[in-house]
This record gives sequence, structure tokens and C-alpha cells, in this order.
Amino acid sequence: MSNVLIIGAGGVGRVVSYKCAQVADLFKNITLASRTQSKCDVIAKDILTDLGVEVKTAQVDADNVPELVSLINEVQPKIVINVALPYQDLTIMDACLETGVHYLDTANYEPKDEAKFEYKWQWDYQDRFKEAGLTAILGCGFDPGVTSIFTAYAAKHHFDEIHYLDIVDCNAGDHGKAFATNFNPEINIREVTQKGKYYENGKWVETEPHEIKKSINYPEIGARNSYVIYHEELESLVKNFPSLKRARFWMTFGDEYLTHLRVIQNIGMASIEPVMYEGKEIVPLQFLKAVLPDPGSLAENYNGQTSIGCRIKGVKDGDIRTYYIYNNCKHQDAFDDTRAQGVSFTTGVPAMIGALMVLTGEWSGAGVFNVEEMNPDPFMAELPKYGLPWNEMHEIDLEV
Repeated sequence: MSNVLIIGAGGVGRVVSYKCAQVADLFKNITLASRTQSKCDVIAKDILTDLGVEVKTAQVDADNVPELVSLINEVQPKIVINVALPYQDLTIMDACLETGVHYLDTANYEPKDEAKFEYKWQWDYQDRFKEAGLTAILGCGFDPGVTSIFTAYAAKHHFDEIHYLDIVDCNAGDHGKAFATNFNPEINIREVTQKGKYYENGKWVETEPHEIKKSINYPEIGARNSYVIYHEELESLVKNFPSLKRARFWMTFGDEYLTHLRVIQNIGMASIEPVMYEGKEIVPLQFLKAVLPDPGSLAENYNGQTSIGCRIKGVKDGDIRTYYIYNNCKHQDAFDDTRAQGVSFTTGVPAMIGALMVLTGEWSGAGVFNVEEMNPDPFMAELPKYGLPWNEMHEIDLEV
């Protein structure tokens, strides 16, 4: 039994807290902390009502290392689950090193003043975590996270070499809003408006945003327009699976969503450059975040489902093989379980399982690790238990 500290009280923080509370025999004392403690209190109250488990709450500025250190020393967790903003990864890692606590996150660090998705900053912590004898697990959400573990599982059990990897992400849900993002609007819009990028024949190929489009069929959903964008797990997967000849990430967007997105960009509201407004400096994207629907507010009336998986082509015993492994998650099922929508659910469940892997010793080692470097089997066994069953298809037309 171990104490756990969860930092971040958005939709993902809600799911992680619920899922830790469902494994109360392992997570002895659960503390949920955020800059706004009242958000934590709402989640804790829901968990007490639904599960009868007490979750403690706290206020912390995740940009402030001394504040983080003070809270960690008070809580005495064995692991910190970071589901705060990606800008805060490094300060939380610093605090874990100072206090001797394991670390896990769901998204890689990015500078606040530049939409740059790169693992370099966190990989640079390798020696410090190794010397401290601590484990840091990077990218343990769904994508990145489960998609990387799916790839590792495929490499371990079904291929001698993986040559082609296409990660396909479809949200076929309907929240009834004209325009909304499924997680933090500032992070979401920065991600989907950047230039696309994929790996092929030993080099990275850059594209214009949403330049490459293809209709792809998703199980139980059907055909959806899918677009190549850059996603952070490609960087680590290419590094850890050097046999890859091509690796791409596809995400679905509806026509109405893309129209809204183009307008937002064209009028400058997606900008992260400060502007002066009535004598004050504001960042347009941060202002837009304040007026868009809170992603957590979408949950109750969200219908439909997500479908996320890996379509893989490679070689086994000298023969060319194809393989598709995926999860479908219904938004309503996610809400019934945690009062959250499916996108938060698919990110939060793997974060809890990753922490469980560390605490039970299934995943261990001193240093900084991406999830695909760990044994996929025990993690895969836990996914269906906590609401994310997975399916496999062999020798099919991958469509990509």
C-alpha cells in the first residue's frame, strides 16, 4: 500500500483519482492537488459519494518547485502522477528528484512560449533520475501511452521487425456544442494547428497542417476523414524501434471543426504571442480558452465513441504480416464510471495503470523511460479490468 499524489484537477485528473480510488488496497492515501483547490474538492466529493473513498485535496502552484517540494514532503507519496499542463513537467520532475519520489506523466514537456513538442528536455533528466535511483515514466496516457505499449506488444509477440506504423485516432462522439475541445483548449489547439510531420526512410518529412487526408474505416464507426498530424510518441517510437521505415499519426476532424479552427487561426485567436488589450498584455489563445466550453462540462451529454489503435506492417519468420490493435471507448460508459467524457477516460485510466505498474514492481529501473521501453504484458492485462478492452485483427487491409 502506497501514498500517491495526483497533480492536475481537469478531466484527466478526475479519471485518475477515480481509478486510484477503485484500487484503494494499493493506493492507500490519495491526494489530489491543483492551483485551484476548489476543483479538487468537487472531484473528491464525487468520489466519496460514488465509491465511499476519501481523497485528500491540496493547493499547489505546479510552476513553483519549493511549493511542490513542500507538498510532496507533506504527502509522502511513493509516486507523483502529473496530469497538470505540459509546461509544468520539468518543475514537477525537479521536485520529485529533490524529494526522492518516482514520477509519471501523460504528455511531454513543451515550452509555454513555443508550440514545440519534443522529448529532449525530459530525456536530459536521464542521468539525474538514474543517479537518484528513481523511475520517471513519460507519456503514459493513451496517445502517447497505450499506442506505444500496443506497438511494444506487437513487436514482442507478432513481429520480428516492424516496418510501417500508423497510429489512428478517431473521436466519433457528439457533445452538442458548435465548437469545443476535448481537453485543455490551449494545449489542444496548439497541437492540431502545428505543421504535420511523419517519419520515412530515416528522416522526418514536414507537411502543412492537415495537408495529408484520407478516409479511414474505424470499427463500429465507419469511414471518417483522417489527417496526418505530428504527435509526440512518434519521436520515441522511431528511436526505440529502429527497424521502422515509416511512422505516421492520423487524427479525425469533422468539416465543421476544421472550419472553426481556420477562422480561429485567420483572426489570430490561435496565437501564443502576447498582444496589448486595454493596457494589459494578454495571449489570444489563453483568452480563447477562457471563453470556450470547459472540456469537463461536455461529459454528461456526450454520445458516441472513440477508436484509437495501431495499424502495423512488418515481418515475422520471413513473411510479411499486417496487424491492427485498437480500443473503442464509449463516452457514456466513461461518464457512468467516472463522470468524465471518453477522451479524459482513455488518458486517465492508463496513467493509473502505469502508476500501478511502478508500485507493484512490474515496471522498474532507475532513469527516464518512455512506456514502450517497459514490459507491455502486465499493463495490457490490466487495461480491460479498468474499462479499456482491446481487440486485435490479423492479416487485414490496413488502408494506410
